[in-house]
Amino acid sequence: MTTFTKTAVLPVSADEAFALVTEPERLRRWQAVTARIDLRAGGDFRWTVTPGNIAVGTVREVEPGKRIVLGWGWEGGMSGLDPDASTVTITLTPVGAGTEVTLVHEGLSEEQAVGHAEGWNHFFERLDRLVTTGDAGPDEWAAAPANLDELTAAEATLAVLQPVLRGLTTEDRARQTPCAEFDGHALAEHLFDSIIGVGAMGGAEVVNPEEGSLENRVSTMAGTAIDAWRARGVEGMVSGPGGHELPATVAAAILSIEFLLHAWDFAQTSGQQLVVSDEVVAWVSEHGSDIIADGRDRGAFTDEVEVPADASPLDKLAAFAGRRSLTAAVA
Repeated sequence: MTTFTKTAVLPVSADEAFALVTEPERLRRWQAVTARIDLRAGGDFRWTVTPGNIAVGTVREVEPGKRIVLGWGWEGGMSGLDPDASTVTITLTPVGAGTEVTLVHEGLSEEQAVGHAEGWNHFFERLDRLVTTGDAGPDEWAAAPANLDELTAAEATLAVLQPVLRGLTTEDRARQTPCAEFDGHALAEHLFDSIIGVGAMGGAEVVNPEEGSLENRVSTMAGTAIDAWRARGVEGMVSGPGGHELPATVAAAILSIEFLLHAWDFAQTSGQQLVVSDEVVAWVSEHGSDIIADGRDRGAFTDEVEVPADASPLDKLAAFAGRRSLTAAVA
């Protein structure tokens, strides 16, 4: 078996470095789309590292501020590595004004070591960028998943939404959004309700944390909903609002529509730049157009609005969903 070792010195305290490698809200800024961890010996963890690629295993040892040992593997045995089949040890050592972070990944075949080395190097670069600049930026590995489906698209669009939510300010709560009936606060409440509803169709009881940042609340709820859909699968029919039966594929696809369109809404409201791949927009447009049209018949969306022929694919999707650009309106 082969061992991979990676070391970096971060300009933060050991306690802050420990938080960066264990707390879901910190992990989402550099390594994960969603993350859940029971931070105790014997607890489990589940990190969606990139859409469709989910690291799962057991917490074997924990020394807060000093060390964590994880039984590491992948859901579905990706790369031939089943859950708990290898060991990741992260040790934190104070050095000068910073902390030396040493990762040792043991129990890998030579081929697995090559792939995991590429991954750890990529994410350590993002970790260093986060602590030195305050923002790791969008992860290009999450931008255009190779095999988009209802659930990888949900994760990819959630990754688009998260940085926009982090960029919102207190003033944005009262600002008008492209959805005429919602200001920023009301749009957030609508998004909570949507995640709860779609999660319920997948068999989850999604609980609103009611505290923490908007990004943390949305990401935690979305993670619960997506995990439930992964456990259920998208076969067959589900019971929707009012007992209306609909294909599971349609119900699950609503997550991607909600995340992407509301990312656009919040970016418009706050004047932020939205970063999303054409591949993800194309998937949501293809699989969401009928859902939006049906929702328009039920009053969930307003009439389609006109946009210039050279508008971006995302602006065209937003217009199809009845949204007008706030920046265009100002111009």
